Amino acid sequence: MKDYISERARMLACYIIENEATVRETAKKFSLSKSSVHKDVTARLEKISPALATEVKKVLEHNKEERHIRGGLATKKKYELIKAREANC
Repeated sequence: MKDYISERARMLACYIIENEATVRETAKKFSLSKSSVHKDVTARLEKISPALATEVKKVLEHNKEERHIRGGLATKKKYELIKAREANC
């Protein structure tokens, strides 16, 4: 594996752990695709640093458990904005 890929995987992992960030947030922050971030912090990181991979896995599992809540909040916000716009017309 190339050095810059291993360094990127570690950097992404640290960002996810420190900020409890999702793969999507991390991808946006580093201007990468979600697929690249996911591949780096799961498959590649496991070979580079198993301890770091375990920490990232905990954060990703936590995010996965909460994703339905985030989705519901986003939908609620969307309809509140629509309602507010209709009230202003």
